[in-house]
Amino acid sequence: MKSNKRKISFFIWILAGLVLGVLYGLFSAKLSLTSFTSDFIKPWGIIFINLLKLVAIPLILFSLIKGVSDLKNISRLSRLGMKTIALYLITTMLAVSLGLVLVNIIRPGEYFAHGAENTLAESYSASLAAKQQAAETLKEQGPLQVLVDIVPDNIVAAASNNSMMLQVIFVALLFGVAMILLPVQKVKPFKDVIDSGNDIVLKVIDIIMYMAPLGVFALMASVIADITQANAGSTGGLFSSLLMYALAVVVGLFLLLLLYPVVLRIIARLPVLRFFKSVFPAQLLAFSTSSSAATLPVTMKCAEENLGVSDEVSSFVLPLGATVNMDGTALYQAVAAVFIAQVYGIDLGLTEQLSIVFTATIASIGAAAVPGAGIIILSIILNSLHIPVEGIAMIIAVDRPLDMLRTTVNVTGDCFVASIISRKTLLNKKPA
Repeated sequence: MKSNKRKISFFIWILAGLVLGVLYGLFSAKLSLTSFTSDFIKPWGIIFINLLKLVAIPLILFSLIKGVSDLKNISRLSRLGMKTIALYLITTMLAVSLGLVLVNIIRPGEYFAHGAENTLAESYSASLAAKQQAAETLKEQGPLQVLVDIVPDNIVAAASNNSMMLQVIFVALLFGVAMILLPVQKVKPFKDVIDSGNDIVLKVIDIIMYMAPLGVFALMASVIADITQANAGSTGGLFSSLLMYALAVVVGLFLLLLLYPVVLRIIARLPVLRFFKSVFPAQLLAFSTSSSAATLPVTMKCAEENLGVSDEVSSFVLPLGATVNMDGTALYQAVAAVFIAQVYGIDLGLTEQLSIVFTATIASIGAAAVPGAGIIILSIILNSLHIPVEGIAMIIAVDRPLDMLRTTVNVTGDCFVASIISRKTLLNKKPA
């Protein structure tokens, strides 16, 4: 009982940090304290994110090697892998389809103030150019480049870059499989090191989380201050013209958030309120950081301690999900692509919209679990449909808050899949 009270109190501290950060950000912009916020508040948020990123790679290596080696045979690993990939693909395709339905019903492009796209293109030309260049680089790669990128030629180089998480996952799986195939006596010393390393990383995460309220406050304060200042002169016109677009995205994300626990209630008999309460800390952190990778340590902690997901399942499903499962991002890409097409008067037929489902689903697999990665993938989708990429400038102004929301959905979707697999597989070791 004492432990539960401490956890509830800690969650309240994180929520308090988020609310106070929003309030401070709004007031700092009005009182012209943006420079002070940038110099003395924002760095604490960056430090907090860096600490989370610091443990992301060690967490994946130790937890995934431990989880795979604990499976004891390859058939259990292949069964777990196929279930995980299948569920991730299904949820991503569902998210894209939901986005397309909403954007075709709401038709936000018809509410856009035509002519404003030129002004926005000028305002965000530097950011747009960087996204276009990144998209062109990805577009020039071959169809199997995603597979090539999964296999590293240097594990040290892969582990030094958080955007190469798929490579780290591949190496961890390779080591785990090798440990299963070798006699127990030969791998026991190395397994002891892995188990100890995993315990150490988990304790480091506990230490880092003491800084969570301050980190969340600093992140929210700086984000809100930057957004308010950047759009101070055009808030009314800009946000009124983008309101319907944002509404379509937010409604879609909200429906996904409701869908996850409802399905869990039907399939796994997990109460809806319990699910939300269990994943709430991870959702708050995802909202603050806009990064599934940075939130991964807390996501795994919530899944194991609050949802009762076995460590074997969480150590495999969640690191993989942080890299390949982007339900919120996929939904946003579908809405954004059709919205931009509507603004330019381009009519997308059924074939083109089905191609969005396929492209967004496949592209989300290779998307980095970092802030703003969705914009790059969106550039690829627009290019494939011959929609002017310059149209991205129309949504950059409201992209950051929507990025925060869709990252929250991404992380919730990971927990949803982990919960289903843990309750519907013979691997489950904990009571539901």
